[in-house]
Amino acid sequence: MTDRERFVNIWRTEVKREGADRLLEWLCSPSCDFFTAPASTRFHGSVRGGLCAHSLNVYDCLCDYMTHSDMGKSLRDRSGEAYTRESLAITALLHDLCKVNFYRETTRNVKKNGVWETVPYYSIEDDLPYGHGEKSVYIISGFMKLTRDEAFAIRYHMGFSTGAPEERGNIGKALEMFPLAYALVISDMAASYFKEGSPAESQT
Repeated sequence: MTDRERFVNIWRTEVKREGADRLLEWLCSPSCDFFTAPASTRFHGSVRGGLCAHSLNVYDCLCDYMTHSDMGKSLRDRSGEAYTRESLAITALLHDLCKVNFYRETTRNVKKNGVWETVPYYSIEDDLPYGHGEKSVYIISGFMKLTRDEAFAIRYHMGFSTGAPEERGNIGKALEMFPLAYALVISDMAASYFKEGSPAESQT
């Protein structure tokens, strides 16, 4: 099963919300590069199809974290939420939707062993400069409604690694108030750093 097939299968199995079919139709359309886009320009998932692969890795990490770990159980108990498979699928699979139609495949010259070579390279061309997590929430909301927990989880999935210093109070408060947001931060880091790259290499 390809990453695209697995993504579509999970989506159709777990997500039954009104508007989910329209969102999937857009993801699969020629106007959207979700299934061919990289997840970054240079490091984790910086290959064709890296965005879909990364989203699936985060989904696997989030499901495992929330259903099997002691900390996941503690977060569920604290919030009084069981968190449905639908919520886990939505937040993990769509957290980086802001990267759709965001990267452009190009080339650059690199010197290897004293010889210049033309190699593939991804550049950024942001036609919708609306931030990172907030941009994902904005795009999703055009197709279907998010719960408050889902919206905050996606908005703050980068944790303290993004945002101006004056926003850090909001980030800390959001992670404290919405356990799903904290769990998504952990899962995104686990996927990026350990499944796909290393902490020293990871970037947007």
